[in-house]
Amino acid sequence: MTTHPEMIVRRVVQACADCDICRFLMHEDCLFFPALYRLVDREADTGQPITERTLRNLVDRCTLCGLCPCPNIRNDVVKAKIAYVRKNGISIRDRLLADVQRVGCAGGLVSCAVRFLSSKEPVHGFVKRLAGIHRERRLPPIPDTHFFDWAKARGLCRDPGNGRGVAYFAGCTAGYFFPEVARAAVMVLERSGVDVFVPPQQCCGMPTLVEGQEGKTLDRVGANLERLLAVNAKGYVPVSSCPTCGFLLRVLLREGAFHSTPFQRWAGAGKDEIKIPNGGGLGRFVHLKKSLYGKILADDGLFNALNPMDRIALSEGIRDVGEFLAGLRAKGRFNIVFDSLDRRMVYFAPCHQREQKIGSPYLRLLALIPQLRIQPIGGAMDCCGMGGSLGFKQANHRRAVTQGASLALKIKASDPDAVVTDCLSCRLQFEHLLPYPVFHPLEILAEAAKMLAPA
Repeated sequence: MTTHPEMIVRRVVQACADCDICRFLMHEDCLFFPALYRLVDREADTGQPITERTLRNLVDRCTLCGLCPCPNIRNDVVKAKIAYVRKNGISIRDRLLADVQRVGCAGGLVSCAVRFLSSKEPVHGFVKRLAGIHRERRLPPIPDTHFFDWAKARGLCRDPGNGRGVAYFAGCTAGYFFPEVARAAVMVLERSGVDVFVPPQQCCGMPTLVEGQEGKTLDRVGANLERLLAVNAKGYVPVSSCPTCGFLLRVLLREGAFHSTPFQRWAGAGKDEIKIPNGGGLGRFVHLKKSLYGKILADDGLFNALNPMDRIALSEGIRDVGEFLAGLRAKGRFNIVFDSLDRRMVYFAPCHQREQKIGSPYLRLLALIPQLRIQPIGGAMDCCGMGGSLGFKQANHRRAVTQGASLALKIKASDPDAVVTDCLSCRLQFEHLLPYPVFHPLEILAEAAKMLAPA
């Protein structure tokens, strides 16, 4: 991996300037590309090269939302983030904000004291300043009991050994800050007749990846890869209710893996041939000449240190909870009886869910609830702007609010009783920008099935 971050960012700037597609495609719903094209235009007009500091700030604008069309550009941005951390290190504030797992665990240990202190405005403000969080941002709640303790108390963390049902990957945000979402996932799955096993798990790695923390990201992704493949080999289907976890484990993890020597060997590629899957599983291929594409199509991303066949196996095996439940319904095995919910809600499919190419399974499931009017909101390029922990930062707060403003206006125009989205980062942003309650679709399904108290 190139060690000079400025060279990597320069490569991105040049490639995007030569293409120009994202000047128009991403002009409203991205922080990175509009800034990139402003810099390109200014450099062309004045002849003054873009400064190193400006290039660094440009990289910080990328949240890895996944909406841009070129994986190689995203790959280079990740390389640049990592190279900057190697070169300059990372602040304690950024480490703290990115380590959702550690913050969640600490919050669980001292939750009563933290809840008391955070209710005191002077202390609340001090904590925000200490962590580099913008003063206007609301901090996520600290629950009495996080999900993993609840799951352990119910015996869900013990492998039943029968190889039936699902292995639930909850994710840190649902696991530690919104345990009601993870509990709803378990309840809906169990009511559907599915056994739920909660295996040992770490943070998916996305928060540390966005900050360029290479070692910690690889350690966590590698640990999850090993554990989830092990339970999958026993017969459990890995599922996740977090779109960001799913995006990393299903999309980012496999990028480049199909170009690797082990996969090409498995696919039976010829000496001067590269075989690339052509949708519909691993049975159909596009055939390319290695002499022409061998240097372009390489397994050279962050995760190339991990076994490419294992990465592909997990990517092919893991499912979104909504996708899994919709699959049960298609087989006639989703037999939950719902009570009426006389409400009007809007549903936003978040970036990381859309980029998994699974359609809108929750819309189909929510449509089963009598009297619930559910309206999809937002277009193919809409983004809430939060970007996980990046939206909490003092330097990013106003950018994040500005980016999410157009989507917030669309929701306000509908004036719903509530907003529904499967991304908890979007939930935090919507709670900040909008006057409506925000729920995960699993909470609505659980409420309509009388598994939760009315929201």
